[in-house]
Amino acid sequence: MTSNAPQPTGTAAQDGWARLIAKPIPLDTYRENVAVLSRHCHALRPQRLVGMRKVEVRAGGLSLLASPMVCDDSSVVGVDEIGLPEPLFHRLGVPAGASVEIAPARPARSLDYVRAKVAGETLNQLQFDAIARDLADHRWSDMEVAAFLIACASFMTADETLALTRSMVSVGRRLTWDHGLVVDKHCIGGIPGNRTSLIVAPIVAAHGLRMPKTSSRAITSPAGTADTMEVLARVDLDEAEMRHVVDTCGACIIWGGRVNLSPADDVLISVERPLSIDTAEQMVASILSKKVAAGSSHLVLDVPVGPSAKIRDAGAALRLKKLFEFVASRMGLSLDVILSDGHQPVGRGVGPVLEVRDVLEVLENRKYAPLDLREKAIRLAGRVLEADPALPIGAGEHRARELLESGAARRKLDDIIAAQGPSPIKAELGNLVHEVAAPRDGRVAAIDCLRIATIARLAGAPNDPGAGLDLLFKVGDTVRAGEPLFRIHGSEPVDFRFAVEAGGEDCGVAVSA
Repeated sequence: MTSNAPQPTGTAAQDGWARLIAKPIPLDTYRENVAVLSRHCHALRPQRLVGMRKVEVRAGGLSLLASPMVCDDSSVVGVDEIGLPEPLFHRLGVPAGASVEIAPARPARSLDYVRAKVAGETLNQLQFDAIARDLADHRWSDMEVAAFLIACASFMTADETLALTRSMVSVGRRLTWDHGLVVDKHCIGGIPGNRTSLIVAPIVAAHGLRMPKTSSRAITSPAGTADTMEVLARVDLDEAEMRHVVDTCGACIIWGGRVNLSPADDVLISVERPLSIDTAEQMVASILSKKVAAGSSHLVLDVPVGPSAKIRDAGAALRLKKLFEFVASRMGLSLDVILSDGHQPVGRGVGPVLEVRDVLEVLENRKYAPLDLREKAIRLAGRVLEADPALPIGAGEHRARELLESGAARRKLDDIIAAQGPSPIKAELGNLVHEVAAPRDGRVAAIDCLRIATIARLAGAPNDPGAGLDLLFKVGDTVRAGEPLFRIHGSEPVDFRFAVEAGGEDCGVAVSA
């Protein structure tokens, strides 16, 4: 009796490693490493993998864990091949047709520490070091990352937060600069439209300080600094390109992921985003690991406080401030924490294109530029400039206003945009428009930041840079029944409909009679 099954051509060595031919597969599995095997592969029979969570894949001295998938179509992957979807193919860095080794994987030891954390134990520095290494090496699945995040959200000490921060710095690139004074400004987020960094960075650079501003993509907001800057310029710069921009212009405004600063944090963020997890401890470790890795010596941190902000009251703000200061002091970072008003959005635009409009109005000193965005940016830039020993004490805000009003900051942003290069994305304001009207005559009593952010995200922001909200009133303004409180912009009909429905159910703007 003969079999029609394909015959094996791959090899299985005595050491237990199967040697197969790498075949790239045009499939994006996002962060997950996936290895595709033929059901008829004899070098590593799929039956051996029953009950196994992972396989280990080796090539060129690099070893990665991957989730195995079995394919019945020989046109996709042959019996002597291993199919490598795009993420794993690029991480291994092998050419098509190269020899790749694969074997059932021993579970990552660091997962024992995750189970310990789930059980409520306190972890030490060595355990966090192992966790950070495996995160940076993409050895965990998204489910395992989520388990770690949720366990840490349940209970995490200040010492553990410090240990996690140190670990995340240690497994990535750490930049050094010729100048001892390297400044930065960061906001913990949670306030729609609070795009001060695009104003602060050019002000600070125009003064002569160095500010290598790196940012993550938005986690729970309709836009992050990198998302908004990408409307104007390329933000996906590598380290050499970043250094060139900073050396040329004094500052950059880029996405930090390409520079490999705290890569373990990038993995955590990729899972935090869809789960909307953003705890105080993870926030501290994420922000400070990135700033230390970027070589910053001085950081001004904006912590908005308000009933619908990430930080709701003065007590929570004080606890977060102390945690930031505890970790920063032990990491050798000079930190100035500013507790700001988070009762309502800043500026008018919510979403990358609309926020860029507000930023440019401020930098160009236009008559109708949003005053709250302008004044907050000047205040924060002033606090950053206070780090300059050549500037008299208390003169920072005056100097920041001078650089803004003279046009020097606007010219500096133009220099930064030119140095970073043209944006690769199409960024136009969404042509689908819906106005949400005031239900009665009265005053705007409150604006719910979380609800406004939710509606803007439903509209498509930040993935669709032209989606978002255009706010037409502030708290305390008088409105008439039927007047539009804000406009929803979008490009994708389905997303736009979700946002319109959400705005109709609860628009987030309270109007008192």
